[in-house]
Amino acid sequence: MKVLITGKNGQLGSELQRSCPDNIEIQCFDSQSLDITDIAMVNEILISFSPDIVINAAAYTAVDKAESDIDAAYAVNQMGAANLATACKAINAKLIHISTDFVFDGTKTTPYVSADATNPLGVYGASKLAGEQAVSRILGSQAIIVRTAWVYSQFGNNFVKTMLRLMSEKEQLGVVYDQVGTPTWAAGLANMLWALVQKSSDKAEETRDKIQVTSNKAEEAREKLQVASNKAEEARYKIQVASNKAEEARYKIQDARDKVGAESKTLNQTTILNWTDAGVASWYDFAVAIQELAIEQGLLNKAIPISAIPASSYPTPAKRPAFSIINKTEAEELTGVKTIHWRAQLKSMLQALEAEKVKVESDK
Repeated sequence: MKVLITGKNGQLGSELQRSCPDNIEIQCFDSQSLDITDIAMVNEILISFSPDIVINAAAYTAVDKAESDIDAAYAVNQMGAANLATACKAINAKLIHISTDFVFDGTKTTPYVSADATNPLGVYGASKLAGEQAVSRILGSQAIIVRTAWVYSQFGNNFVKTMLRLMSEKEQLGVVYDQVGTPTWAAGLANMLWALVQKSSDKAEETRDKIQVTSNKAEEAREKLQVASNKAEEARYKIQVASNKAEEARYKIQDARDKVGAESKTLNQTTILNWTDAGVASWYDFAVAIQELAIEQGLLNKAIPISAIPASSYPTPAKRPAFSIINKTEAEELTGVKTIHWRAQLKSMLQALEAEKVKVESDK
């Protein structure tokens, strides 16, 4: 199986490359080697590589900057997604499109499910929602949208690495307590996506088999109709019998067509899944855990006071959802992958970060 990955240098793109299964051939692109806003480039590369599945991990993710950089955000998050979807449709490839909790307004008090009403609070969320809608409109069931939240990894810039830097530089910190969600280690998200790739491949093969069986039955029915017609021509006194057989065959053909139609309707809708790690945390909870575990791992030498502050005390250009917890049940059932508590995942990431640090120092 061949998989094309966009956003190769991002947090998720980097983790997807690290955990790629041996039986999958991948080709990965950054924004220079594949500018997804350039439809000609997208078409050329996708037709050349001819992947079975495309994972779109490329995005404009500067949430605050997007408020004043609207065109750039929409160019990548909407137009880029639409370009990939159009090319996937042309080569009959599946698209797994990564989206965000920012499509919701955060006013719920129970975990968001994929069918909940969307209402983004800012440009970033609105541009990502526009991308979802473009993908769904163009590809229907040929696409899967995966919404995630609070992503971090040992690669790139993220909340965990920012906290580690500030905790080593500052005497104290204030962190927002009234925005809650679930941290997501990009490695765990990548693991789920590879399971989804395998399931999607299996499901596509199963669907093709079902359609082929239905087509075979329709062909068989047509052959029976022809036989009946020949018999009617050969002997007039058997016309009624042949007519009955022809009618029976026509029923079978219609039944076969109905099954194909039902299959098409079932396949028309885009699957939307949610994925984060398990559990709940505020940014304050997350920061406290980062410090505790980083000291355990030797990444920090000392603890500093961390104060819980309201979001109103830390104004930003973009308004953020106060509640970003999303329901992962459907994704767990579909992929067979179970979510792991965010604190355990954070510990694993910090261990990987420490191992990388030790390796870099030993190589000097």
